[in-house]
Amino acid sequence: MTTHTAVQPGFAELIDLWEPVRQLGTGFEFCEGPIWHPAERHLLFSDMPGDVRRRWDRNGVREVRRPANKCNGMTYDAALDLIVCEHATSSLVRERPDGRSEVIASHFEGMELNSPNDVVVKSDGAIYFSDPWYGRMPVFGVERPRQLGFQGVYRIPPGGGAPQLLVDRYLFDQPNGLCFCPTEDRLFVNDTVQHNIRVFDILPDGRLGAPRIFASGIVGSEPGVPDGMKCDARGNIWVTAPGGVWVYSIEGELIGKLRVPELVGNLTWGGPDWRTLFLTASHSLYAVETKVGPRIEPYMKAGKAAGGSESRRRAAPERRDADPSPAASVPVNGVKKAAAGYRLDPSRCALIVQDMQNDVVMEGGAFASSGSPEHCRQQNAIANAARLARTARSRGIPVIHVWFVVEAGTPGVTMNAPLFEGLADAGALVRGTWGAAPVPGLEAQAGDHVVEKQRMSAWEGTRLETVLKALGRDIVVVTGAWTNMSIEHTARTGADKGYFMVVPEDACSTMNAEWHTASVNYALQNVAIVTDVDAVIAATAGA
Repeated sequence: MTTHTAVQPGFAELIDLWEPVRQLGTGFEFCEGPIWHPAERHLLFSDMPGDVRRRWDRNGVREVRRPANKCNGMTYDAALDLIVCEHATSSLVRERPDGRSEVIASHFEGMELNSPNDVVVKSDGAIYFSDPWYGRMPVFGVERPRQLGFQGVYRIPPGGGAPQLLVDRYLFDQPNGLCFCPTEDRLFVNDTVQHNIRVFDILPDGRLGAPRIFASGIVGSEPGVPDGMKCDARGNIWVTAPGGVWVYSIEGELIGKLRVPELVGNLTWGGPDWRTLFLTASHSLYAVETKVGPRIEPYMKAGKAAGGSESRRRAAPERRDADPSPAASVPVNGVKKAAAGYRLDPSRCALIVQDMQNDVVMEGGAFASSGSPEHCRQQNAIANAARLARTARSRGIPVIHVWFVVEAGTPGVTMNAPLFEGLADAGALVRGTWGAAPVPGLEAQAGDHVVEKQRMSAWEGTRLETVLKALGRDIVVVTGAWTNMSIEHTARTGADKGYFMVVPEDACSTMNAEWHTASVNYALQNVAIVTDVDAVIAATAGA
């Protein structure tokens, strides 16, 4: 039995049918309105009954606003101002990063809006929002009489102005989630009571054409109704529904169902590559990895960390304005290193300590005659890597130990290269032996991760990428041995996969200085930031 249900074969192209839905936090009253900040890399979400807004990041969940005017749907505009639907005030509000706020809309034809519920921003700056009356009910809002006699969908023109009613006054019972298609020439709006989704053509003046039913009959035996809704980069519509989230093709055909343990109220994409789908589901916040990202909204292009999901662009390590780019290299004692001044966000970093095992770099090890122990001492690589690992742990940067481990007799290792033949001939790195053990000072600590491999690259045939994705890390700092083999292979493959690779060369070593220098000055310059331990420690401080 799969976790999720493919109604049509194409659903498996959007999400792995076995992909786990991870709980990120729980104990809330009813959470809603998730939105990902593309530069600061955190998720905001609301809790209407609790009258609180919370933030999730890699350090967990914390409150950021209480009371929160029973806020519901949220989004950002292109300037990264937060646009908030407030149930308690019947208002649509803009909150600026400096703390200032302003009311965008609160009345229509002299009467209070019902309670703005969900909101989207078009590329031209126009704001579209739904206005059911849930915010005038107890629990989810403040109980009070309605002034309007209908529930509508509105537009605020670019630059501001009075709300424009876009639909017939009595078309909707409770208009709720809304989203644009990728080309922004159609708007989708669902109705929680009617259990359907309508689609409207967007006219040249920004108003809406005649409605058409896009999907109907969104009902089932499990809890869930049409509420939050998003469009992915391919034009598929993801809508909350019985049992979790239902996905419709751009033609309106149901193609799959995402199962979630609790009733889902809303959803949004985020994460380093915009392929993490966050789900606010009753009392909990969940996340699931998808193979597709969102349609690119204006706010996703804002800030240094924004990136398109379909192109799998990733945000580069930040640098201070007017400082040299991390890619700029300056010679230091014969080694080309990145100029100082760049920053590495600790919440995006992971540290790899690779092949720092007795057989590889210690006297008495299987490869001691290669000169490896002597060069490791010259580099002070063990002490430097250990110092960096201690700093990483103190800053919440995960440490991943990658060990080359084989069984006695090296079964399953293909002898297709001299390196692997030498491994077998020397009887090296056999599980359970002193030679395979980590060197003193670089043992795995509580909270560290261990990945085993049997090839030069840390990626080949291992779970490394699974660990990095689970941790949400896209900047990978690589240390260990040997520079011109395992370190170089790992950096090259990581760059090909879209990760930002960082190599502090004084925490790496090989057989001799000549091979080490050739690797860091030439091969690694094109695939990684070549630097040193002190610079990495400085770059991750206070980011």
